[in-house]
Amino acid sequence: MTMRRVAVTGLGVVAPIGNSIEEVARSLAEGRSGVRRLASSLCERLRSPIGASCAFDGAANFDPARLRLLDRVTQLALAAAAQALADARLDLSAEQRQRCGAFVGSGMGGAETTDAGYRTIYADASDRVNPYTVLAAMTNAPASWISIEHGLFGPSLTFSTACSSSSVAIGEAARRIQSGDVDVMIAGGAEAPLTFGVLRAWEAMRTLAAEDAQDPGASCRPFSLNRSGLVLGEGAAFVVLEEWRHAVDRGAPIHAELSGYGLTSDASHITRPSAEGQAGAMRAALACAGLEPEEIDYINAHGSATLQNDATETAAIKQAFGKRAYSIPVSSTKSTHGHLLGAAGGLEFIIAVICLEKGMVAPTMHLDSPDPACDLDYVPGAARNGVPLQAVMSNSFAFGGTNAVLIAESPNRPRRAGGPAKNALSVTVE
Repeated sequence: MTMRRVAVTGLGVVAPIGNSIEEVARSLAEGRSGVRRLASSLCERLRSPIGASCAFDGAANFDPARLRLLDRVTQLALAAAAQALADARLDLSAEQRQRCGAFVGSGMGGAETTDAGYRTIYADASDRVNPYTVLAAMTNAPASWISIEHGLFGPSLTFSTACSSSSVAIGEAARRIQSGDVDVMIAGGAEAPLTFGVLRAWEAMRTLAAEDAQDPGASCRPFSLNRSGLVLGEGAAFVVLEEWRHAVDRGAPIHAELSGYGLTSDASHITRPSAEGQAGAMRAALACAGLEPEEIDYINAHGSATLQNDATETAAIKQAFGKRAYSIPVSSTKSTHGHLLGAAGGLEFIIAVICLEKGMVAPTMHLDSPDPACDLDYVPGAARNGVPLQAVMSNSFAFGGTNAVLIAESPNRPRRAGGPAKNALSVTVE
């Protein structure tokens, strides 16, 4: 049976390092950080008063009546999804909308609305709860509003697998296209966790980075010996995926082919990562794409800057790639945009596609003191330009043990004669 290929035709972002693909690309090339001190109202009782926030004003994008219905997470999602659709130059009025859908990943859902509701009930001892609280806070609100906004009558699903949520959403959307269920999917993730309650809860786990006294923007140090934890960020990132022939027939711009998707479960510990599970997801993605380890030219690592994750991911890459691991450039762009939790995988997959298109390898910033346990080529301190990239990988590993890996290939990549046949996008649960 002929496999339906999946084209990436639209990209959209609202991120701490830019509210467009062009801005994000410039920030990566310049190593510009979106991590900063948070508003004073949040900082007063926090040990780690830093975060990666977006320059996004909901009031400037939505009328007051509608804004009352939308948590910040949905505002960000709608803005990024609309940007992706515009980039794809997709006229939905000409599509069979029953064959178009939206898959969204989010770990925290409407955190601002939830926080405000609890403040009203417990801190203010008031019964005047916003009547739209449930509608704004529910985790599936972004997917629902994207479907409503654009008249998508196909599948609308929300995936909540912590830090791998949006990678799962993108991978599962691609599977629906390959299976023939749909022709077009909007897929990605959104997160808006920069509320006092969420930040304090993460602090209680002792996973957040200490603020760099000299430069708050340098507080996130993946793979560094002096790393102290992750920095929470907010944002949204969406792609438009299309069946390949559908995209070609309408003359769509094709950024990349989404050729590989691997999904595994650690099934071992709720927070402790497993090198075997992570390596299994990378192998599954390679097998799905029909690629050998030697054919991956760049890895956008999960690289959360926690002590356990970075060393475990290093070991997992070695397991999956063998000797090849030492010659693949690997970077964690969380060093500049922070950890967007459920939206992290979507943003990092888009960054991998940006790198693929521009022949650029994004840097791992603030890596001044390498950890001997993290001994791969982590592209420290500056982007590399003029790098011939044909296939790139994006890793997302989550609390709960859901590991998701995506592979994108250049649309112009030559097919290897006699190479392994591409498999249908599939999952492997270990």
